[in-house]
Amino acid sequence: MKLVTKPIALCGLLAAALWTGAAHAQSKDPVIDQIVKEENDNSQLQQMAHELFDGIGPRLVGSPQMQKAGDWAVTKYTSWGIDARIEKWGDWRGWERGVSHIDMVSPRVKTLEGTQLAWSPSTGKKTVTAEVIILPDVADSNAFKVWLPAVKGKFVMISMNQPTGRSDENWRDYGTKEEIDKIKEERTKATAAWRERIRKTGYTMGVTTGTLPHALEEAGAVGIVTCTWSAGFGVDKIFGANTKKVPTVDIGLEDYTLLFRLIESGEKPQIAVHTESKELGPMPTFNVVGEIKGTEKPNEYVILSAHFDSWDGGTGATDNGTGTLTMMEAMRILKKVYPNPKRTIIVGDWGSEEEGLNGSRAFVEDHPEIVQHIQAVFNQDNGTGRVVNLSGQGFLNSYEYLTRWLSHAPSYIRDSVKTTFPGAPGRGGSDFASFVAAGAPGFSLGSLSWDYGVYTWHTNRDTYDKIVFDEVKKNAILTAIMAYEASEDPQTTSREKSVLPPDRRTGEPTKWPEPVKANRHGGFD
Repeated sequence: MKLVTKPIALCGLLAAALWTGAAHAQSKDPVIDQIVKEENDNSQLQQMAHELFDGIGPRLVGSPQMQKAGDWAVTKYTSWGIDARIEKWGDWRGWERGVSHIDMVSPRVKTLEGTQLAWSPSTGKKTVTAEVIILPDVADSNAFKVWLPAVKGKFVMISMNQPTGRSDENWRDYGTKEEIDKIKEERTKATAAWRERIRKTGYTMGVTTGTLPHALEEAGAVGIVTCTWSAGFGVDKIFGANTKKVPTVDIGLEDYTLLFRLIESGEKPQIAVHTESKELGPMPTFNVVGEIKGTEKPNEYVILSAHFDSWDGGTGATDNGTGTLTMMEAMRILKKVYPNPKRTIIVGDWGSEEEGLNGSRAFVEDHPEIVQHIQAVFNQDNGTGRVVNLSGQGFLNSYEYLTRWLSHAPSYIRDSVKTTFPGAPGRGGSDFASFVAAGAPGFSLGSLSWDYGVYTWHTNRDTYDKIVFDEVKKNAILTAIMAYEASEDPQTTSREKSVLPPDRRTGEPTKWPEPVKANRHGGFD
């Protein structure tokens, strides 16, 4: 924690006072004034966050929690007078997380911080105790085949031993240049050496498609141990398992490196793993869609977009819970202060974004009658921070309407937003790209980082306490205003595309992204 002197603290109080005054400044449009007032005086964000993240929890596609969350969202919309429905578009491998408990039992007893990965096989009601070994550095794939029988009856560690558990920021704050350069060099060498170690096995280590874990379980390993460190204190990325019969667990860096050092020093540590989970067979995967019907142009659409599913190491609070709540809150406000929009306003809470934008891609496929008449899509999906980036996504005339709409937002919100026109079309990353590929004007409301990439993106620390509600409030206000302006605009937005610059590698003309089909039967391979 950095020390703050009294003058700086006073400046902070003055800034807060100025912000409060700005937040209640009057515009020339009474609807915009009501949007701002409703959010500042009657925000529902914290209560919704508590219900969704603390009460229901993470929303892994195919899990009962995802279904429960869908029902919750429909109930919320309905309570606000918004027509809402669950649109099933496919099915997914059903899996329900249970207890994970991991202990080192030799050479001493220590409870380890860790959890099973999504879709990991269970140990059932029993606890599996066995020695832990490290994936060896072999000469080539033939040597690996010779070694492979040694895994029988053991847990195998397949992630590298990080040379430091301190974040890069921590090193920058306190390290000397020589120390920083040294640790960077050590990490670079260690990463390259481990990558080569994996390559020489003849197998792969992809996040969701790696072949090495399956090879180890087929050879008799009782479990796979990983550490997908996120380069911050106590934080790991938690993805999916690639084993079919034995558990895959992620252990936090501090405990993972302890095991690694013990093994390297000649010890033979043992761990006891107890993981309970349930395979549920095919489960419906869906989008939640809410709608406020337009009065003058009901067959033209403004879409508020955010993905509803999450990974389940944490509770998906900032990926993409805050995006979801931004759009839900904007819809609630619009229904209250702008109940009869000119154009139809739709909110889409998409499922299975984390597995390939599947929910929004399915919506684009299933609703061409909507897609061809979209006025604008506003998507938010990169954390709790206030919106600071807005790109035209390659639409030639996006400058004209986006800047006009943005100009009506309060200055304390719009002045933070850097615009880029015409920009380049998004090819992935989040659900706006599904609409852009179909030629519809879809835009990403890009947020300030708040260390999203390190601390909350797909991690075990993506929880309620990381939400900065004042920032999310601003985003809800901005989204509601942009939707209102897009709905009221007398002109239909232009879909004319800019000429994209040549590909830097080939010199060939860059093509606009093409639509990709949704995976409507996932997780079973």
